[in-house]
Amino acid sequence: MVLLALAACNDLRDFQGEWSGSRIGENPVVRVGIADTAQCSLTIDDVDKHGLRGHLTVDSLVTDAEIVSAEGAEADALASMTFAGSPMRVYLAFADAPDGPLTVLVALFQNRRIEVRVLRGGGAPVYGIFALNES
Repeated sequence: MVLLALAACNDLRDFQGEWSGSRIGENPVVRVGIADTAQCSLTIDDVDKHGLRGHLTVDSLVTDAEIVSAEGAEADALASMTFAGSPMRVYLAFADAPDGPLTVLVALFQNRRIEVRVLRGGGAPVYGIFALNES
């Protein structure tokens, strides 16, 4: 059991580094407030089962914004949220953008890929999904 827990921690730490990719999703409701051709880059500085820390850039939306997963979400049932594709782990974070704060979901997948969802409600809504690969 201890060996399994150590392997899971090491797998998550393997995601540290540079990631980048394009916008995905054809449905107009997941393509709001960001150019269709926008690119996303994510630098993961630190990641483990307790949290994620890094920097996010999304073309014409945010540049090199610090993201840190929310401690409350990591201590809550949100830490085990999942969706289609069965990510190993999903982190809930926030980024300061010029037009207002963004909610950021970072999903790590077993096959060494990451999906980033960037969203915001209110008067300047945003919703975008990005598929990232190692840079």
